[in-house]
Amino acid sequence: QVQLVESGGGLVEAGGSLRLSCAASGSISENGMGWYRQSSGKERDLLASISSDGETYYRESVKGRFIISRDNAKNTLYLEMNSLKPEGTAVYYCAASREKGLVVPTDYWGQGTQVTVSS
Repeated sequence: QVQLVESGGGLVEAGGSLRLSCAASGSISENGMGWYRQSSGKERDLLASISSDGETYYRESVKGRFIISRDNAKNTLYLEMNSLKPEGTAVYYCAASREKGLVVPTDYWGQGTQVTVSS
């Protein structure tokens, strides 16, 4: 069982940047990982994912602005978010898969961290 804890959310002005972190309770070196966001009243959407060997996927709406990365030595996943937009206001979740490839991770979830982008 992998436990995930997100941090780094907060209030930021439109155009600003934030870096989210997701600390795992154990090794994630063999897990595909990802970041989701869920706005109020909407579905949870996959923003980006990363395989165990560093292959990445990005949702079209965040390409060129967000960067997903991982530090397996620190058991930590990151999401660098730049040029944030007000529609990015949401709860951001970290997730892990039991699979190591570039997958849609849904097996383990963090509790989420709130990001609010002011206009």
